[in-house]
Amino acid sequence: MKEFDFYIVPTPIGNLEDITLRAIEVLKSVDLIACEDSRVTQKLLNHFNIKTKCVSYHKYNEKERISQIVEFLEGGGKMALVSDAGTPLICDPGSVIVKELTEKGFSITSLPGANAVVTFLSRVSRVDEKFSFVGFLPKTQIQIENIAKDYINEDFVFYESPNRIINTLKIIQNVRPDAKVAVGRELTKVFEEVVIDKIENVIKYFEENISKGEFVVMIFRSEKSSEDNEIENKIKLLQDKGFSAKDISVILSELYGFNKNKIYKLAIGK
Repeated sequence: MKEFDFYIVPTPIGNLEDITLRAIEVLKSVDLIACEDSRVTQKLLNHFNIKTKCVSYHKYNEKERISQIVEFLEGGGKMALVSDAGTPLICDPGSVIVKELTEKGFSITSLPGANAVVTFLSRVSRVDEKFSFVGFLPKTQIQIENIAKDYINEDFVFYESPNRIINTLKIIQNVRPDAKVAVGRELTKVFEEVVIDKIENVIKYFEENISKGEFVVMIFRSEKSSEDNEIENKIKLLQDKGFSAKDISVILSELYGFNKNKIYKLAIGK
């Protein structure tokens, strides 16, 4: 098997037995493992009797680690990069060092393996294969609302923490009250669950049940036509400015050619 200078190695997202045979082989054969949190990685290494030494590599020290890693590889060492769970560089540290090593001509390879998004999507039935992954959502309400509106005609997936999950869903509900949602919690672990329902029911479920662990969420695309979604967005903008349903129907029909009666019915909620 061809050897590389630097290996990007996925690790299990929950169940340690999900690691690949090749990942174990690589972690045993390299000279050093760069890890996000040595305490987390050490549990994995101990489980598979891997004796390779670890060095911390995370978003707070990655820039200062670059020169050390480059020097180590220039000296002939082989190295692997892991995150706490899943595939490095996917919402985890690694981009900075991979960019640097690529520019310096080191050989790099990435192994296939565990990823929470792929694991989750293989469990959820969808209309087609199209979706967008947006990582972790921003913190402000307006930013979250804008993302929910931007992806109204497309399924979109994101990661969320237990202390934010209910509030995030409520923010999305503000602009997508009829949205269908799928939520995966603690995937591959003992208390794994996947909940698929209307957003109001999903919010109620997690308000009444323990919401610990890591979450993957998908907001399904709207079942309404893209034109209806566009009209509703414009109606809401005008309603926020204080226009009446009658005025809105006149304005939008004249500006965009939409059917006046249709606009009026949507504006009054019929």
